[in-house]
Amino acid sequence: MQITIYHNPDCSTSRTVLGMIRGVGVEPQVIEYMKTPLSREALKTLIASAGLTVREALRTKGTLYGELGLDNPALDDEALLDAMHAHPELINRPFVVTPEVTLLCRPSERVLEILPTPGWSGYCG
Repeated sequence: MQITIYHNPDCSTSRTVLGMIRGVGVEPQVIEYMKTPLSREALKTLIASAGLTVREALRTKGTLYGELGLDNPALDDEALLDAMHAHPELINRPFVVTPEVTLLCRPSERVLEILPTPGWSGYCG
């Protein structure tokens, strides 16, 4: 099973989700987006593929959200994307991507929706 996780090792939810993926015997592609930021277009695509609005993908915890005034409902998606691109810590996490689905795995148990069940062999013959 091909899985990619957009991971922030400083985030306990992200660490939990990564552990849950590895716990079923899948080694995902790990993209530490704080070290390797997504392009603005890739971020926009990731959010859209998860079926979220930009505001739903915005992390509201932490001081930066308030400092930048991102709670202002007048800000459009383009302004929010600009902020998330400039400050990747504002991206809610973790996003988990398979060939079939993209999920924001918050709470961490959401990843169970896409993980193989125990005893899965990966063989579909």
